[in-house]
Amino acid sequence: MGFLKGLFGKKEAPKRQLNHPSHLMQGDMLSLDDSFALPPQLRGQQLRVESVNTYEYERSQKSEWVLKGHGNDTIFLSLDEDDETYLAFSIKVNRGQVEQIFDLEEFSLIFEEDEQAQLTPQDSPILQSAALEQWLGKQYHQINFAQFGYFHREDYRGKKPPQDADGATGEPFESYQLLDDEERFAIDVEVYEGGETDVMLTLYRPLSDIRDFWPGK
Repeated sequence: MGFLKGLFGKKEAPKRQLNHPSHLMQGDMLSLDDSFALPPQLRGQQLRVESVNTYEYERSQKSEWVLKGHGNDTIFLSLDEDDETYLAFSIKVNRGQVEQIFDLEEFSLIFEEDEQAQLTPQDSPILQSAALEQWLGKQYHQINFAQFGYFHREDYRGKKPPQDADGATGEPFESYQLLDDEERFAIDVEVYEGGETDVMLTLYRPLSDIRDFWPGK
């Protein structure tokens, strides 16, 4: 009887397969290549998915994975999907860092509609002290002006974010983007109601930089 019970007993549910960053969920982990092409905040790191956010635009939406490793750095990951899919890693820089890395007059042109800002990072001690050198391109040109969207601290993959009587339920923002000439680096700026501004340094990398995935519980 025991033998028959074994044959027809309950099968264990198969473990969740995880082999592409688009499937990452909260609690999952990934490890990155230890190549010197990666900045120290990424090189050889094991990172855990702390949360998944959603950017909602008029005709599209995009997931953002918030990653934490052993250090204090918070890494933001999204996917840049064009002919090929690339990893877009970002870190936030504060106002003091922005003032040291860029000429503020040049930087302010990002918000002028007719300007098409060009930005060249300055050589500053902060680049070495905060390990920011490998997050920066040599020269940037603006490709995006005041694109309107909503930011949701929720994972809305495969479904539309809920609407309330006034429309959307997320935090409204305008985004600005500059790209370097080789399209390997970007500066992403988000301006929220009340003037709160997030500035991110973004680095585009091949999917193969992720060496391994571990599904969470």
